Amino acid sequence: MMDLTSVMRLPRSQRKIVFYSEGKSYWVHLEGILKEFLSQTNIPVCYITSSKDDPGLHYYHPNLKSFKIDEGGCRNWLFKNIDTDLMVMTMPDIETYQVKRSKYPVHYVYVQHSLVSLHMVYRKGAFDHFDSIFCAGPHHLKEIRATEEKYQLPPKKLIEHGYGRLDAIIANRKSAKLPPANNPKRILIAPSWGKHSLVETIGNQLVSHLLESKFYVTLRPHPQTVKYSKVQLKKILERHKNNSNFDLEVNIASQDSLHRADLMISDWSGAALDYSFGLGKPVLFIDVPRKVNNPEYELLD
Repeated sequence: MMDLTSVMRLPRSQRKIVFYSEGKSYWVHLEGILKEFLSQTNIPVCYITSSKDDPGLHYYHPNLKSFKIDEGGCRNWLFKNIDTDLMVMTMPDIETYQVKRSKYPVHYVYVQHSLVSLHMVYRKGAFDHFDSIFCAGPHHLKEIRATEEKYQLPPKKLIEHGYGRLDAIIANRKSAKLPPANNPKRILIAPSWGKHSLVETIGNQLVSHLLESKFYVTLRPHPQTVKYSKVQLKKILERHKNNSNFDLEVNIASQDSLHRADLMISDWSGAALDYSFGLGKPVLFIDVPRKVNNPEYELLD
């Protein structure tokens, strides 16, 4: 693990391929691609993360070097100045906000971190400045091509990749440790994030009602909720922290709560798709307002 200076001092031949992760929750989406690439080539790879507890920092391979770079100015400067051939990432909105494309001719690859559609819950232009996009399903191919046609954008290279997290959930289904059958039914609350999402609206009330009904409740907030809605989460935790049937899980990279739950409650979160498609279990959706970050999504036909 090295810092910004060490990254930039590496010979270019040692950083031709760069993977960037916002944090530990995104390792699951990059892990399979990274490991497959290392196993099939002899090309050195850099793994850069903005989280000190990212599992990728502890994965060893002789052709892999890992770096921890803080969010904010350091990361933004690195993106603008790094000279590499290929940058692989799960963070959208490159070039539209603080994080810009490099001044060098870097090829940018976007990897999905959700199965949801790309045209409503993401901001307009979130993917316009990527060169290649790994698509989790045929809906992603259709949405990207429709966006390109609507806004007269240059065509991107689209890869029919699938979705690594779903593969991992299915692979671990048979070996997962389940709670005893005589335990209370387990409810997993796994919402999206934003002002209309469950935690930000009825989270405390929902948890209280379920606990009063003698369910075991696991609240699994989105990483962005953990980052931006600390007040709401603190209120929920303070109210229920002494209840042995309540658990707050902030490590969404773990699959344990998915396998152990009997039912999920969600809103517009992609976690509901992971749970239902991966495990074949029921999801109860709360009818909160749609998560619309792109008001022009209906223009795409």
